[in-house]
Amino acid sequence: METPTRHHTDTPARRALEALAGGDNEDPAALDVLARSEVLVPVPDDVSDLEAGDPSTVALPVLEQPDGREAVPVFTSEPELAGLLPAVSRYRLVPLGALADQWPAGDLSLTIDAASPHGLTITSDGVRTLLARPYEY
Repeated sequence: METPTRHHTDTPARRALEALAGGDNEDPAALDVLARSEVLVPVPDDVSDLEAGDPSTVALPVLEQPDGREAVPVFTSEPELAGLLPAVSRYRLVPLGALADQWPAGDLSLTIDAASPHGLTITSDGVRTLLARPYEY
């Protein structure tokens, strides 16, 4: 992946994030758009190419937040990814709802486009209840 010039990409996922950041953080239409959108999930450096290419699993990168909590960062576009994690060279494109369907137990949050004004962090319970979708991708 080349590091693109940072610019805002107008996508349905970004518009949904803006709607959620605008005050109604449980807007069903915006959450549905997010759940159906594909996000870029950075591949951790310690994951082999073989594991990274396995379509049945996704290794989740976990970052520690300033408050000590842990979160998985995902992104709606390459410019958003490069803006926060410019050294990342690999990522997987995954439907957010499919990721939420398999979200691990525990207190692991999900952060979407963390470095942008429309960034959104969702608790572990919120990921499973607000974004998981019971349909095939």
